[in-house]
Amino acid sequence: MRSPEPSGFPSKRLLFTPGLAWRAVLPLLFLTAQAQADPVKVWTTGAYSFSDELGGFRITGASGIGTKEDPLIIKEELNTATPVTLTIRATKPIEPFGKAGEVANGVMYMRIDVLNNSALPWVEFQFELQEILDQPSVFGDGLSFDQRNKTPDNIWSSNFADFERKFEPYDQLLFRNGKVDPLKTATFDFLITDYTPRWTFYIVQDPRIPTG
Repeated sequence: MRSPEPSGFPSKRLLFTPGLAWRAVLPLLFLTAQAQADPVKVWTTGAYSFSDELGGFRITGASGIGTKEDPLIIKEELNTATPVTLTIRATKPIEPFGKAGEVANGVMYMRIDVLNNSALPWVEFQFELQEILDQPSVFGDGLSFDQRNKTPDNIWSSNFADFERKFEPYDQLLFRNGKVDPLKTATFDFLITDYTPRWTFYIVQDPRIPTG
């Protein structure tokens, strides 16, 4: 004779058996572990922080205060040949033309070392400044690649012979006539000026691959 089930316990079988329930939970556990294994990195140096939170690359180091003698040096690894965006935030008070490292003064000598981990060669590399994410930095916002200097001597790359600046309708700096092979590192030097400093701005980095 069959034993009666406890009062209030349904006689229907469970919708998910323990095995099925475990298989449903496994992907969630994997995604959680993956997210914990690859956290967003925020590096702070000088008066700024630098973040790879928008994805497609990772920051591996940051140092310097932003002067010509001690530039802000950002080391990166790009895992793609499509544009990625570096997020920059002021971490100290904003004071135009104040002492570098103690305040965000709107004058940032920068060096970016980029490891090409995309498995494709890069034949050009472009930087674009944005005060508002995904919107062009217009001429009058004060943010630029030193647009007041018509003959800059602080723009240089280890892998590209020439550069071109554009200030309308975008603030862009394009390096060309060179190449960065996979698993090689390229260095880029430039000066960013912002005469009306903001707490947050962005640098879009666009590696270009051969089209033929």
